[in-house]
Amino acid sequence: MTLTTYRKKRNFGVTPEPAGGAPTAKSAGIYAIQKHRATNLHYDFRLEFNGTLLSWAVPKGPSLDPSVKRLAMQVEDHPVEYATFEGVIPEGEYGGGTVLVWDRGTWTPNDTDVKKSLHTGELKFTLNGEKLQGSWVLVRTRGYGHAADRSWLLIKHRDQYASKQDIALQQPRSVASDRLLVDVAREGGGDIEKAATGDPGQPQQRGEASAAIKGSEKDRPASKTKIGSSRRPSIAKS
Repeated sequence: MTLTTYRKKRNFGVTPEPAGGAPTAKSAGIYAIQKHRATNLHYDFRLEFNGTLLSWAVPKGPSLDPSVKRLAMQVEDHPVEYATFEGVIPEGEYGGGTVLVWDRGTWTPNDTDVKKSLHTGELKFTLNGEKLQGSWVLVRTRGYGHAADRSWLLIKHRDQYASKQDIALQQPRSVASDRLLVDVAREGGGDIEKAATGDPGQPQQRGEASAAIKGSEKDRPASKTKIGSSRRPSIAKS
């Protein structure tokens, strides 16, 4: 696993994203999901393996319903330090938009030979997160064109944690700072109107969101949350 592709896509003199150190084989089993309002809203699903974060972009976010299969597009590996990144990527940069840490914790593969599971296209694992728990699977599916080998499905297995609850809608806040996307954008100098369209209860069109944001700002207390947390998830809890 290398970070060459990740680093080529980013200008670290502009973006606050971490460049990351040299990947090591030692793994703490970190798991994280980042809610990311870039060109479109999506959820970045990350599993630490061999010193980097295996990463998939999940457009509709995870579902607790085992009958629901969520598309997950595999993207370049990210540095382990990215698991705690929360802030604003400047517009015009790769992935420009607002990011928050939607969930964090640890993961355990069912088969210790993760490389084999990735090669065969079926990675079964258990999540121990603050929002997502229990048994899950990533299954590679037949994509089209340039995405033929990057298309996967994220599926919840039937267990005590399965539910019909729309967890992405009902639990939209950051587990690191308790902020919504609009809060992160406001405090980080980002596009507030764009970020707001990724929060539940807000209009989904940029033009419609402006009035709602201005109205809510009048009575909103000032936040004392520090921007750009760089804390690594607590492995004992996560």
